[in-house]
Amino acid sequence: MEKLIQALKEAIQANGVLQVETSARHVHLSQTDLEQLFGKGHQLTPKRALSQPGQYLSEEKVTVIGPKGEKKVSVLGPVRNRTQVELSRSDCMSLGLSAPIRLSGELEGSGSVILKGPNGAVALSEGAIVAKAHIHMTPEMAQKLRLRDRQRVALEVLTERPVLLKDVIIRVDEASSCKVHIDTDEANAAGCEGFTLGRIVTHF
Repeated sequence: MEKLIQALKEAIQANGVLQVETSARHVHLSQTDLEQLFGKGHQLTPKRALSQPGQYLSEEKVTVIGPKGEKKVSVLGPVRNRTQVELSRSDCMSLGLSAPIRLSGELEGSGSVILKGPNGAVALSEGAIVAKAHIHMTPEMAQKLRLRDRQRVALEVLTERPVLLKDVIIRVDEASSCKVHIDTDEANAAGCEGFTLGRIVTHF
């Protein structure tokens, strides 16, 4: 049965239909900033595995502070080389923060923000972004769909309130699970609830 389910899943994906996941606001911490916020030698405590291999939701949370307010935000693991804060446009407006739309890891010239934890605070001169909608896929799936890393595509979110997202970025990596990631603003606009599918409809 598991082999049959996997075969059906791969057949659907080969037609450009992928699961759409909503990525809520979260933080990726460097080890240095983790220790500043939670104490020397602190290690993240995994709570639940995420869809992308090796990534997980941790038990730890931090407070993101802006000129207009603050929000408790989940920390995702494992630790990274640089701290990154991923927010929606709505989050930025309510916090009074400015953050550019970027792919993960593209932090040069990104927004400044303050993080607070139980042991201290960290003031980042850059690191806050609004994550650009993107599609994770393996090299094998990219080859089947005739797509390449960093290619821009359009994606139709298949809901009762379908939305066509343009300029969605393909991210090809061996250690990937084939999933679409959009933020809460995009998901709310499309009326995403529970299990949601999206279909690649246009290549730019």
